[in-house]
Amino acid sequence: MAKAIVLFSGGLDSLLAYKILEAQGVDVTAVFFETHFFKRTKAQDIAEANNLKFRVETVGDEHLEVVKDPKFGRGKQMNPCIDCHLFMIRKAKEIMEAEGFDFIASGEVMGQRPMSQNPDALRKIEKEAGLTGKLLRPLSAKLLDPTEAEEKGIVDREKLFSFQGRGRKAQLQLVKQFGIKKFQSPAGGCVLTEKEFSKNLSDLSDRWPDFNGNDISLILCGRVFWEENVLIVVCRNSDECKKLKDIALAEDILIELVDVSGPSTLVRVKEFEDSAIEKAIELTIRYASKAQDLDIVKVKIKRAGEEEIREIKK
Repeated sequence: MAKAIVLFSGGLDSLLAYKILEAQGVDVTAVFFETHFFKRTKAQDIAEANNLKFRVETVGDEHLEVVKDPKFGRGKQMNPCIDCHLFMIRKAKEIMEAEGFDFIASGEVMGQRPMSQNPDALRKIEKEAGLTGKLLRPLSAKLLDPTEAEEKGIVDREKLFSFQGRGRKAQLQLVKQFGIKKFQSPAGGCVLTEKEFSKNLSDLSDRWPDFNGNDISLILCGRVFWEENVLIVVCRNSDECKKLKDIALAEDILIELVDVSGPSTLVRVKEFEDSAIEKAIELTIRYASKAQDLDIVKVKIKRAGEEEIREIKK
């Protein structure tokens, strides 16, 4: 039986690519590459709900270097789409060669993403990865040159598709055909294409060029502010407040309200500015609705295992 890797994002297109190949008798493994920007939770949930053979490869720090310095540039935001696809495909190639898979497949659809899913970009990615003829896109295969898997009869080209563009009508018909019960609705998808996050990431990159994965987790965890070279993040809900505390490093400063509920605020210092603590306290109070009617608000400041209580007159 032929073996294939499907680059699996958890989205509908990669799920359909898996099911199309599975229906042709291919032994398919869905591989999710977990980075600092994309976590496994949703993809794993979709894989389990649809009985996929699923595995996770953690590539956070390697992928971060691609995001910092993409060879082929960025889209409208901080999204290095071509470099990102190329990176994932190269990692999949390593697995293919090490473990004896016959080919790699993806859920890419011609014209769905203007930067990375046009004919020139698809060919460029194959060539750069050294995978010309070994990278199958089942949803758009009939619009592309036949791959080795098709030429060798491992996959029947006539049972592949010629989808293109951003519409989802054809994909939803396949959902019914395969009896898929759970899938992700189409959405923005990549956090690197989101305007607000891209601005926060750009600011982080400008101020701290050596930023790391923990810094990424932090700016994903609430409202982001800067005071000179000091990063201040104010959580927006209880889940973010919990994550904020889990992310906190020993040298970080954590600010919380005393006696009334409200957000937690984390201050991360690279070059200390006294004004940053005052600003962080002001922001914490500003976003605490239950503190608005108080004349005096108590705040707790934690740093390096020590605590300080301050009374703030409004």
